[in-house]
Amino acid sequence: MQRRNFLVGAGALGASAGALGVGAALTPASASPRFRRVRTGLDELVSSGFAELAGQRVGVVSNPTGVDAAYRHLVDLMHGSGRVRLVAAFGPEHGFRGSAQAGGSEGTGVDARTGIPVYDAYGASLARWESMFTEAGVDTVVFDIQDVGVRFYTYIWTMYTSMLAAARVGRRYVVLDRPNPIGGRAYGPLMTTPYTSGVGLKEIIQQHGMTVGELARFFNATFLPAEAGRPVDLHVVRCRQWKRDDLAADTDVPWVMPSPNMPTPDTALVYPGTGLFEGVASITEGRGTCRPFELIGGLATDFDHHWGDRLNARNLPGVEFREAYFSPTSAGQKPALLNKLCAGVEVKVVDRAVYDPIRTGVAMLVEARKYPAFAWRSDSWDAVRPYWIDKLTGSPRLRTQIDAGADVDDVVGAWADELATFNRQRRPYLLY
Repeated sequence: MQRRNFLVGAGALGASAGALGVGAALTPASASPRFRRVRTGLDELVSSGFAELAGQRVGVVSNPTGVDAAYRHLVDLMHGSGRVRLVAAFGPEHGFRGSAQAGGSEGTGVDARTGIPVYDAYGASLARWESMFTEAGVDTVVFDIQDVGVRFYTYIWTMYTSMLAAARVGRRYVVLDRPNPIGGRAYGPLMTTPYTSGVGLKEIIQQHGMTVGELARFFNATFLPAEAGRPVDLHVVRCRQWKRDDLAADTDVPWVMPSPNMPTPDTALVYPGTGLFEGVASITEGRGTCRPFELIGGLATDFDHHWGDRLNARNLPGVEFREAYFSPTSAGQKPALLNKLCAGVEVKVVDRAVYDPIRTGVAMLVEARKYPAFAWRSDSWDAVRPYWIDKLTGSPRLRTQIDAGADVDDVVGAWADELATFNRQRRPYLLY
């Protein structure tokens, strides 16, 4: 296979954009009353002298977030341990070292620091995963990536597909658990089978409220027996001292950008709701600014200050909206907005304890839909399911409700029963 050397550092966020305008007076964000010391699964593995992996040929699925409390990367720690035979690494979306933008990867090559082969695993099919494990000679697959707790963030599907492949070829699977940075509460609509895709392969809730270790246990019991014919030999190295209502700001776990447009825990907090604007063609979700997913807006010729005014008038819990103007230097699937003056809002979380990101995102969509320029993103490559918002939310329901003039309570209320069912289904697999 063609190889190239990788830079050790992760990619940087795009250039900043200015923001102007006058909005409602804002109150300071709530200070965390606690600062909990938490040990991640990696910290526990290191303190045990890698006992879980001693003497095995190990392949690692990771990215820049796989670090211990001293910011030392899992691969580097294993390579220098003398107790683990590290044979390969597998890079998800954005790549093993994190330099690629959304929908991209770094390709297959050699890690410059350790000399191990790094396989490009983003979007890999089940058959490709099986062949990579076989080619690398892996006995045990180790997953260590910081998730952000949302169904359409693709790392959990990298985990799912690699678990499925490991089950089919008889490899062990070890998850080094990490806290869910937005807490343990599940919320939002359920994925439906006809709308599964790379941003939602299986039927789980949008804000799943689980750690990757808990999700792995759920996947292993719920989906793998039918798809692989058996569960995988799964081992979860648990976190210590993390509580389900802890947010990232409440703990001392190091924050490394999980992807180039997820720079801070504040980004992760709003992402379950403002990530829905990926499904709106006429509005940017703030890529190419210093506040992706916090700055949301459309062309200044089409959108204006009334959007923020109407949102503030709703008195949504824990959030206020600042009138904002900016020019995104990255537009993703929306080239018409690149480097253009956009008008919209900055989402300001003022009380994390009561803030509800998905309800907030729905309210933002409901108000944005009132502008004549509003348009859902439609992808020509999928004639049967063209609307990206349907893949993000799991069905056409949210889109058709908002198009028909439904208000926030109607949209949110529509998923109450499926959320209750999911909460019952996940309960046996929770660890914290």
